[in-house]
Amino acid sequence: MQKEDLRIVFMGTPEFAVPTLKAMLDGGYHVVAVVTQPDKPVGRHGSVLQPSAVKQFSLEHGLPVLQPVKMKDPAFVEQLRSFQANLQVVVAFRMLPEVVWDMPAYGTFNVHAALLPQYRGAAPINWAIINGEQQTGVSTFFLDHDIDTGRVIMQKPFPIPFDADVEYVYDGLMQLGADICIETLERIIAADGSPVSIPQTELMTAGEVLKPAPKLFKENCRIDWSAGAEQVRNFVRGLSPVPGAWTILVGPDGRETPLKLYRTHVVSGDSAGAVAGTILSVSRNTMAVVAGQGTLLAIDELQLAGKKRMRAADFLNGMKEIENYFLR
Repeated sequence: MQKEDLRIVFMGTPEFAVPTLKAMLDGGYHVVAVVTQPDKPVGRHGSVLQPSAVKQFSLEHGLPVLQPVKMKDPAFVEQLRSFQANLQVVVAFRMLPEVVWDMPAYGTFNVHAALLPQYRGAAPINWAIINGEQQTGVSTFFLDHDIDTGRVIMQKPFPIPFDADVEYVYDGLMQLGADICIETLERIIAADGSPVSIPQTELMTAGEVLKPAPKLFKENCRIDWSAGAEQVRNFVRGLSPVPGAWTILVGPDGRETPLKLYRTHVVSGDSAGAVAGTILSVSRNTMAVVAGQGTLLAIDELQLAGKKRMRAADFLNGMKEIENYFLR
């Protein structure tokens, strides 16, 4: 098979998918159409429609763009079939029905931001950091009936530095995802459409426990101060800068204000039996908060609701008697 024999439909929505699509075009691959989410209402009244990053890039490069509301819509399915693609590539999109993923002769493969079978789900980058992993990576796999369970074609690891947050890992995996996509395409060409792929069960070690990567909502981004300080630190950097780990700052008068944390570090010290969430001590630049098991976490960067992100030192300059507040 030659590169020219591939007719590819690309499916993706956010910025994360754009470098992969760009790499395919730069590499001379024939992308016959792009499928992305419908434009999203933005603005105060939702009166402005914002196209996805993938749509904007695609239109700039003259690619046909399809934006189905429902993937099983017969009109969309027929329109998709009219492009006569023999391969589909998916990056950060949505779950596809069988009528779509099974359409091309060479199948549909996904670029997933984790080393499968670990971290199946919508937010693999965040959860790998939240769980304190020192390594993640990207995988390509063929889609099947269940989410993120198909046969793996390739994997590439990516180290997670101790202080890395989501932004750092996101940027690294975004570029690594583009690289692995091109290498996967090369394998498909070399194998005449049937590259070697491995069941995910063969990638597991005996007794290995799978860690999921569920979608993030406001509710599961709230800090649990009963967890140890290192766990809270990982939780914060796993959600920094977006969507942001949050807590509630409770004042001496009982007034509650949402507070997001962006950067923290573990410190040593005596919690003196204080309950989790207690603001125990204040230095010139940071404040220490009691976490689970009497551990202490220093806050370096934060953001009060309605305010800008700031250093803890600047926050403390504007607060009086911070020791009389607590977090919950």
